[in-house]
Amino acid sequence: MPYLDIPFQHASPRVLKMMKRPGQAERTLDRIKKWREICPQLVIRSTFIVGFPGETEEDFQLLLDWLQEAQLDRVGCFKYSPVEGAAANDLAEPIPESVKQERYERFMQIQQAISTEKLKQRIGTSMQVLIDEVDDEGAIGRTYADAPEIDGLVYLNGETSLKPGDLVEAVIEHSDEYDLWASLVS
Repeated sequence: MPYLDIPFQHASPRVLKMMKRPGQAERTLDRIKKWREICPQLVIRSTFIVGFPGETEEDFQLLLDWLQEAQLDRVGCFKYSPVEGAAANDLAEPIPESVKQERYERFMQIQQAISTEKLKQRIGTSMQVLIDEVDDEGAIGRTYADAPEIDGLVYLNGETSLKPGDLVEAVIEHSDEYDLWASLVS
């Protein structure tokens, strides 16, 4: 499957070091570019943490800049919160909740715009859709680019004769920030 889920977590070398995580943002961007050259339909999902103790506005801006350049398909973001027994609990400079929330919102606003543009590019294409559920309004499924219960959905309005588990070919007709609407290929 041309789908990778890699928890990059941050882009600032300083924050990654505080998290005790490997990673060099520039090298990671180069890898992403090479992966996409090898597999143009590749979908990359990741998760990030904002508000890690000691994260500066400069660190956060590095993350936003990296996110813009990486153009990841699916992204989750979490506000740092202490976990029992975690070494990070002892780090100086905890980030106030209001700053964590503000950074989370800025991060998600950028990623939402990226996701919107990436999904617009699928309009007019034909994709296989695995049907997950069917109700009175139609079928709901997902493509290879959508992890169950995490990523977006594909809505096939009016397709009430399908069954969960069906794999159908559909043409993407509409998109929003996270989801697609499609019609069955005749």
